[in-house]
Amino acid sequence: MSSTAAASGLVVFLLSVQVIQSQDGWGVTYSPTEVCALKGSTVEIRCSYTYPSRIQHRDIRNRFWFTKKKDGEPVDLRTNSEYSGRVFYYCYEKKWCSLMITDLRENDSAEYKFRFMTNKPGDKYTGSPGVTLSVTGLQVEVSRSDSTWSLMKCLSSCVLPYRLYYYWYKNGQKINTGSSSHSVYFGSLDNYSCSVRGYEDQRSPSVYAPKLPSVSVSSSAEIVEGSSVTLTCSSDANPAANYTWYKKDGSLDPPLSEEPHLVFSSIQSSDSGQYYCRAENLMGRKRSESISIDVKYAPKLPSVSVSSSAEIVEGSSVTLTCSSDANPAANYTWYKKDEDSPKASGQIFIITDFRAEHSGSYYCEAQNNRGRSNSTLHLTVVAAAWKSAVVGTTTAVLLAVVLLAVFLWVRRKKSSTQQCDGGERPVNRAQLNMDLVYDVASAPAPRQPEEHLHYSSIRFAQNQEEALYSNIRPAQPHRQTEEEEDEEDEEDEEEEEVQYTDIKTDNASSSPRTRRQEDEEDSSALYSTVNK
Repeated sequence: MSSTAAASGLVVFLLSVQVIQSQDGWGVTYSPTEVCALKGSTVEIRCSYTYPSRIQHRDIRNRFWFTKKKDGEPVDLRTNSEYSGRVFYYCYEKKWCSLMITDLRENDSAEYKFRFMTNKPGDKYTGSPGVTLSVTGLQVEVSRSDSTWSLMKCLSSCVLPYRLYYYWYKNGQKINTGSSSHSVYFGSLDNYSCSVRGYEDQRSPSVYAPKLPSVSVSSSAEIVEGSSVTLTCSSDANPAANYTWYKKDGSLDPPLSEEPHLVFSSIQSSDSGQYYCRAENLMGRKRSESISIDVKYAPKLPSVSVSSSAEIVEGSSVTLTCSSDANPAANYTWYKKDEDSPKASGQIFIITDFRAEHSGSYYCEAQNNRGRSNSTLHLTVVAAAWKSAVVGTTTAVLLAVVLLAVFLWVRRKKSSTQQCDGGERPVNRAQLNMDLVYDVASAPAPRQPEEHLHYSSIRFAQNQEEALYSNIRPAQPHRQTEEEEDEEDEEDEEEEEVQYTDIKTDNASSSPRTRRQEDEEDSSALYSTVNK
């Protein structure tokens, strides 16, 4: 194998030479075997061929190039409509034959083979493998140096000659010539392209920031809960854009996917909302308009409630309420178990005068065009009389408790008052059993020269069968004058002492008497004994 080059003013490069030689003298030599050419240029592919010595040159009947076969037989390129007016053969008596293709297109890339035959049946030969042609255009490669400036290079998948002259274009207008590299301040609305001298009409595709992205939904019908849904984002951009999906959720929307497609394998009602995508490349970025996703599903299990959390009293009004999460909104119907006809429609069902025959199980059915669902509750009526008795008993018990508390409080209050008024109380059994207490001043005794006036407290107990006794305690002495002190000294000398004893009452009447009544009763049942 050897290497040569074929140029004729074309951008064509020879990579290798391939010789196909058979043992019986048949053979084809391709020069080159791999060719890379620019789109729009002209390429020439050459070959030489040999045949056995028994065959004369005049016996060669047909020679052609092909890429495809039809019914197992090669199809001459000159008869292929795709190459019409662009294919030419140049064959020589010295066993050379060349293929020339003008105005190369990218779909001309293929493997080309040469075939020849004689006028004798079976004398034919095809050189295989053939020549691989790659047709490519110029491309602008972009690398960003900072947030505003970009470095661009005019490149091709072919290895282009070193000394080529380049042209640069901004928004279709020529702006620079010479080098294959160009540094620019890139605006979001700008586009750039390049070409080489001699092929100015074969410019590279323009590079530019993404255009406004478009979004689409895989399903044009209603989106039903549980189905598979795919959102697709696309934007015209070169280089190709990268995509990011978002769901509107306030000021900060977290990214959902960094692919052109956002896939919901089993979409749920919670996925309803507005979505948008962002397309971005080194030239800039663009955000799409929002698309609204409204997920339908049948109504969820309804929740039912009753207005009264306690037992339902006969004759009272009862309100039943039903609600369900549904999209579109559900319609509600109320039924009583074991009855065919509906009782009411709507979310609220009111029974104004609840009776015993209204007791039983009720259920609410929520329905929309996606399906239906229902929930049940049980109602039981309570007799009004029994309820009144319960209320009355409860009231009586509460009243008794309140009265007892008041009685104990009053008794304690009176006891505290008596202790404050009477000073120290003698502790005896009679006093502990008293219900009402009266303080009575003892009737004054006749004034004796040697005696002083004393008072005592007499306490009576009510409803006592046994006689009650009360201690008589001296009253506090009053301030004495000097004469009284002298008289008292004389009495002391006589060593006289006045002693008091218990006064016994024969009357245990529960009706209190006034002091006046006691004074008027001379024949009182009270007696006292004075011991000197």
